Amino acid sequence: MAKVSVTIDVNGELYEALVKTSTTLVDLLRDGLFLTGTKKGCGTGECGACTVILDGKVVNACLVLAVDADGGKVETVEGLGDVESLHPLQEEFAEHGAIQCGYCTSGMLMSSKALINRNPHPNEMDIKTALSGNLCRCGGYLQIIEAVKSVVKR
Repeated sequence: MAKVSVTIDVNGELYEALVKTSTTLVDLLRDGLFLTGTKKGCGTGECGACTVILDGKVVNACLVLAVDADGGKVETVEGLGDVESLHPLQEEFAEHGAIQCGYCTSGMLMSSKALINRNPHPNEMDIKTALSGNLCRCGGYLQIIEAVKSVVKR
């Protein structure tokens, strides 16, 4: 299968890669760019583990082809913060015990960030709706919602 060149801005850094036309964005991020914070869960867009922000919109990276993201701007969990400078969402997730096994965490964080980007003062129903595409195997929904509410109160 032929490969094509894609150029993608990921977390403010420009990447160029050769990919098969069937390569998904999650596979490019994880296997091509070694950004493994974005998790590969179901592969069918049902679990939200692979949630990223593409050109300002929440997407399941398992459903987006890398070639369709060519020229786009992608935000992943690696772009939120780091150990020395956590994003407020990361701080509140830790503070509220919203991180259990951690598999859903990156997707939950990115869905929450996208919500706050477009609505800085969401109510609880807005938060629940924004997170409805993300599944938590551990059932930590209450802690996750409380964490997001705490960020909004800041």
